[in-house]
Amino acid sequence: MRDHAKRLEKFLADRGEPTEFVQLTADASTREYFRIAWQGAHAVACVYPEPFNAAEQTYLDSSRLFLTAGLPVAEILGQDESLGVIIQEDLGDRILRDEMSGPDVEKRSRLRAEAISLIARIQKATDVAFDTKAIASTLKFDTEKLKWELDFFKTHYFQTYLKHQLSPVEDAKLSEEFLELSAELDKFASVLCHRDFHAANLMLDGRDRMRIIDHQDARIGSASYDLVSLLLDRITDLPSREWLAEKRKFFLEMRVKLGMPRLDEEEFAYQFRLQTIQRCLKAAGTFSFQSATRGKTYFVPFIIPMFRISLRAAESLGRFHCIQKVLAREIERSDA
Repeated sequence: MRDHAKRLEKFLADRGEPTEFVQLTADASTREYFRIAWQGAHAVACVYPEPFNAAEQTYLDSSRLFLTAGLPVAEILGQDESLGVIIQEDLGDRILRDEMSGPDVEKRSRLRAEAISLIARIQKATDVAFDTKAIASTLKFDTEKLKWELDFFKTHYFQTYLKHQLSPVEDAKLSEEFLELSAELDKFASVLCHRDFHAANLMLDGRDRMRIIDHQDARIGSASYDLVSLLLDRITDLPSREWLAEKRKFFLEMRVKLGMPRLDEEEFAYQFRLQTIQRCLKAAGTFSFQSATRGKTYFVPFIIPMFRISLRAAESLGRFHCIQKVLAREIERSDA
């Protein structure tokens, strides 16, 4: 029996609960999830790879923040620091990504609009994060963090996945443009972000309410960060510019309805394109790493689409010519 399961069994036995459980599928996580019997009903156990300090545990802290702000995350039902176990409300099995794969266009549009509205609600909670001194308020998508993610992409796409070294000149030029991109995005980092807000991290519960999961990495970032993630994560076909403009406009309207300052559409589109390059290259790095080191090759089909959308954004900006050159070359190579 794996260590995660052994610790969960001990946790349940110590509390007189049934020790039978069903493992649930994890994505790109070191955590493992199990459906358990809990106090006469069902719950989900999240088992971490090691013990944690509850006061510093980001999932617990972010859950408190989101719940305080009225955001729809799972209630915390129990925990054990030494065993690395957190028990949370069972939200069921209906992942938004699956719900969005059906043929009902109207349903997909409605669900996407609801998800976009949730991003605005998360940003509305920025003041709560600072007022409560939540861990998320102390973390930021600053130049260092954004640049680290881009360097992660460079390392794990070219070296880990392709087994290929960039030329010293190209490597240095990419690093220069990554720093320029990261420093500019740093200036936009002012609102609370989920940080991994996409259709695999949203669920519909038994009452058809949309619920947020995997919010432990919440931090301060740009107003466009979560929207880029939702609209562009794991795509295979590039959405039209017109479609993206429509979704951006809807999002900005949702912010205003919640009493947040109105953002200029053109300025937000500019920010969105910058964030698209950074976020989608970051995602390509994750897909490359997960595929090459953990055998999760189902991520591979999403790598080149991330390049295509990043290239289009860079071309629209008329900037980052080395990034453009490298991405165009990789796209051409994949098409050959």
